[in-house]
Amino acid sequence: MTLNCIAIDDEPLALKLVSNYVSRLSFLQLVRTFEDAISGAEFLRYHAIDVLFIDINMPDITGLDLVRSLETKPIIIFTTAYRNFAVEGFELEAVDYLLKPISFERFEKAAHKAAEFYRYKNGHQNEKNHASIYVYSEYRMVKIEVSEIEYLESMQDYVKIHLSDGKRILTLMTMKALLEKLPADHIKRIHRSYAVAINKILSVQNKKVFLKDAELPVSDSYTDLIKDWRGKV
Repeated sequence: MTLNCIAIDDEPLALKLVSNYVSRLSFLQLVRTFEDAISGAEFLRYHAIDVLFIDINMPDITGLDLVRSLETKPIIIFTTAYRNFAVEGFELEAVDYLLKPISFERFEKAAHKAAEFYRYKNGHQNEKNHASIYVYSEYRMVKIEVSEIEYLESMQDYVKIHLSDGKRILTLMTMKALLEKLPADHIKRIHRSYAVAINKILSVQNKKVFLKDAELPVSDSYTDLIKDWRGKV
């Protein structure tokens, strides 16, 4: 698998660095580089690219505005000398956010993340039995193994994902949107605020589900599901 990519940056030295780094990774192919965002945006209008390395702070148009303008977005990796753009990069679902000066090790990590996301997006995005999903948390894309999910907790515009190892991942997403990413036979909603992994249930009593480290309520709307589970837990 080879991913075609372009780089947009108003600093020639930055483009030279990206070109050098890409040449050291066999799964990336650098198609073009651009020193201004307008030329890069025009190229993207007529060419399908897998990965875009783009600086944020450019004089003619910012990298953020360029990405927002794209009808079809490639996998985005932002490069910048400023930390304060991380929130905007997160909102645009960038796969990674590289802070200059960029080491090869950090660049390689971002490139592998892009390749893994490409395989996921093109091979499994319409399957509901995939073993992992990707969510955005703390300004980066995070891979989560479905088998590690204990339960989901809705928190207004966010969902907290509780994992078997005790870790919790907070993502800006509705419960409905997250459940659409997950296999329906594995994760079931039991309450307006909770969904649970069926195989993590230890017991059911009255209108409560008991997990290893949690006790979750079951609302009246979902009691029929509990009846089906009684013979399985």
